[in-house]
Amino acid sequence: MTQQLPQVPSTEPQLSGVRNFRDVGGLPTTDGRRVRGGVLFRSGHLAHATATDAAFLAGLGLHTVFDFRNAADLKLDGEDVELPGVRHVNIPLSDPADGAEFWRMVRDGDLDQLRSLLAEGKAAARMTASYRTIITERTDEHSRVLHALAEEAVPALMHCAAGKDRAGLSVAVTLLAVGVEPDAIEADYLLSNDPARRYRVRRGADSPAGAGPEVMELLGPLFDARAEYLAAAFESIRKTWGSTERYLTEGLGLAPETRERLRGRLLDDGRGDG
Repeated sequence: MTQQLPQVPSTEPQLSGVRNFRDVGGLPTTDGRRVRGGVLFRSGHLAHATATDAAFLAGLGLHTVFDFRNAADLKLDGEDVELPGVRHVNIPLSDPADGAEFWRMVRDGDLDQLRSLLAEGKAAARMTASYRTIITERTDEHSRVLHALAEEAVPALMHCAAGKDRAGLSVAVTLLAVGVEPDAIEADYLLSNDPARRYRVRRGADSPAGAGPEVMELLGPLFDARAEYLAAAFESIRKTWGSTERYLTEGLGLAPETRERLRGRLLDDGRGDG
């Protein structure tokens, strides 16, 4: 059973142009420490941030924004707003050509096309396969992020389009690297299902089936955060590397001293006064 997360002080705003924003601070580690507040944030893309949103984000003292969108995402939603003094790093975690036709059908397909693509568990199976692929094939990208965090890139904000899948996995990998309890990682991941956080599904204005109830039901698995998706990612770690430790050391190339620096940057000092 997924544990309840501790109630920690938070200044989480309701940003009007940025979905799914939150501070990951407060999550417990297996050795009794917690992620420090104000050092690791996650969200959906920042392309539609209002002036008020941007002012709030600029006030977080961010060093780096990691943007995991690909070229197709950037074309659809636009570049992030510029935050003064903040480094923006784009590290695509998916290929814009991969599934381009599929996503065109998601936006514009008629009901028969959507049923063919998504019904009878096909949508969820696609998401599960995507999570596994991001873990097994994007080790260089995840390694780059973790080494940057260990060196100087905090406070950091990680985002993709919805802040759920690519950012969700990058946050999960980061939390695994500093020893956060798996149940707490899952609980944070599932927060992306909150109605105020969810990505707004886009259907073309001329889509034959519009956005009716059956369409939205078919699309649902693509835009859900599901424990089974994250479990598939963790299972891929075990199947490919045998353990989380080997994944971190062999798969991501994290030396013990790098992990220790990472823990020092992201975790409290063990007394709860981080």
